[in-house]
Amino acid sequence: MQKLHIKKGDTVMIIAGDSRGQQGKVLRVDIDKFRAIVEGVNMVSKHTKPNAKSPQGGIVKKEAPVHLSNLMLIDDTGKPTRSGRKVDPKSEKLVRYSKKSGEVIK
Repeated sequence: MQKLHIKKGDTVMIIAGDSRGQQGKVLRVDIDKFRAIVEGVNMVSKHTKPNAKSPQGGIVKKEAPVHLSNLMLIDDTGKPTRSGRKVDPKSEKLVRYSKKSGEVIK
């Protein structure tokens, strides 16, 4: 399994594609397809038939997955940054840190 630079709950910025420049929170990460679903970004219209959940049917707007290479992590300062991994001297655990500010990303 490959280590990813983005996890569920992170705030990210889209750096390429139609949604470029938008920010949002990661709702889900698909490790196998190397994609993530970001809240309110890359919206698509899905046509649904009437069913028990939605008796009316119709057109539903929902988020489509974005490739992880098009996402950049946003650190606590609110700026996009690359992330790295290092051993935290206090807890002796491997943590992610911002390469721009040097702070640990929670």
